[in-house]
Amino acid sequence: MAKTASTTPRKPNEALMKPVQPDETLAAVVGSTPLPRGELTKKLWDYIKAKGLQDTKNKTLINADEALKKVFDGKTQVSMFEMTKLVSGHVKK
Repeated sequence: MAKTASTTPRKPNEALMKPVQPDETLAAVVGSTPLPRGELTKKLWDYIKAKGLQDTKNKTLINADEALKKVFDGKTQVSMFEMTKLVSGHVKK
């Protein structure tokens, strides 16, 4: 017996849609206006790509410039997963 596709549209996660306020350190990278988390992550990736900060050998690593080093607690390189955790520390809920 085959499963039928659900016809109800998927609701976006409310927590991801709620705007968060970047602190001064993160605002230097993504701007100072409140953003939903998804948009904040998109702006962060736009910054990383524009500056060529993704490691060329290991794409899961991000190399920090001076602005990102402040966001990354002084680390010069972090994984994508660690980056998410560190960025969370720079938003006011």
